[in-house]
Amino acid sequence: MRRYSQSQAAKEANNLFRQTAAKPATDYEKAEQAFHANRERLKAERLAREAERRSPSEKTT
Repeated sequence: MRRYSQSQAAKEANNLFRQTAAKPATDYEKAEQAFHANRERLKAERLAREAERRSPSEKTT
């Protein structure tokens, strides 16, 4: 296979896209990320409690 080098314009465009992707998150995005992280934590805790409740009943049967 043959590799082609990028033109200067393509390199500049890639650098611009890379910079916008690295910009800091807005307050809304930070709040949304915190909400989803908390929801996942609570879901994991709930599943652990449910598994713990089922575990003793399975041992007795």
